[in-house]
Amino acid sequence: MNRLINRKEKYEKLKKIFHILGIVSIILSIALVIYLIKGLDILNNPDALAQLIKEHLFCGTILFFIIQIVQVIIPIIPGGVTTVVGFIAFGPIIGFLLNYIGIIIGSIILFAITRNYGRKFILLFTKEKQLDYYENKLSSPTYEYFFILNMLSPVSPADILVMVTGLTKMSYRKFITIILITKPISIISYSYFWIYGGQLVKNFF
Repeated sequence: MNRLINRKEKYEKLKKIFHILGIVSIILSIALVIYLIKGLDILNNPDALAQLIKEHLFCGTILFFIIQIVQVIIPIIPGGVTTVVGFIAFGPIIGFLLNYIGIIIGSIILFAITRNYGRKFILLFTKEKQLDYYENKLSSPTYEYFFILNMLSPVSPADILVMVTGLTKMSYRKFITIILITKPISIISYSYFWIYGGQLVKNFF
């Protein structure tokens, strides 16, 4: 009985730690955006970040690739920010490849972890009410289409849906096929929306 109580207490502490880390990651992401706009002036000089990366090309590439994997497995880092940074820093081709491969690897690992550890792992990052909402979708015969449409969308809670899908009987082959096909669309549309959308806002004002 004491062991069960201790496990529950440790689990609750772990949840709090991840929630705090989530808040910290959001603050750091906002600080990064401010630095890119104010410090490097990327709206007027979009090559500034690329130049900075080129000075530390090997380390910068490896670090960014690892970050893209980790931000999927531990979904407390806003992945949208790092995805856009990848396009700006490495250009459209290398930036896309680093984003795509990193996110695919991270998604497969996240799917596998959830399949092994179930709801308790998901609840480290989201509230039970939100998880219940998505679990209700699992009983629908159209869940697979729901999952595909959300993977195509650049603004869906992709990481949560990957975890929820890990609770289903979907095979690894089908899951990997879906994300291999859908992720390029969401990555490109999200990144280019923010890159060119930022320029349009700048021109408007």
